[in-house]
Amino acid sequence: APKKKPTPATLKKAAVPATDKPKPVKTKGKVPTKIPKVAKAPTKAKEKALKAKKAVLKGTRDKRKKKIRTSVHFRRPKTLTHPRQPKYPRKSVPNRPRLDQYKIVKYPLTTESAMKKIEDNNTLVFIVDKRANKPQIKYAVKKLYEIDVSKVNTLIRPDGEKKAYVRLASDFDALDVASKIGII
Repeated sequence: APKKKPTPATLKKAAVPATDKPKPVKTKGKVPTKIPKVAKAPTKAKEKALKAKKAVLKGTRDKRKKKIRTSVHFRRPKTLTHPRQPKYPRKSVPNRPRLDQYKIVKYPLTTESAMKKIEDNNTLVFIVDKRANKPQIKYAVKKLYEIDVSKVNTLIRPDGEKKAYVRLASDFDALDVASKIGII
């Protein structure tokens, strides 16, 4: 009989003797005939993961949209400015008011014409600080003598002093106030 050429399958069988093969071990109970295959990962989860990977690699922004400039001038944008929080006061003591009521009213006038004003017009006459204005004079007289003032007229005398005619309210009598001050 002619000799057959050995095939790779027959060569394998010849190389491995039958004694080297592991023998099956018998176990008690039923052994599953088929081993269940592990189910493939759901495609949605895989797609989501791939999408996340792509976003991490590429970045979430696709393209930057260029701002359309309508003017040739560049205006610096307004940025956040915090209010100042100094660590120490820049002034140790706050300024005291230069003109208080004692500085504004210098002294009352006791001339004949001033006395006539007190008697006839219910008006007191004072020499006041040159820098004081009418509302300040009114406030100072109110504070010093605790009276209501209806109006104030002022003039600057030739010697450079400011004279104030302080008209009292109708419910106050200038004679009483003058005697309380000590003019009369």
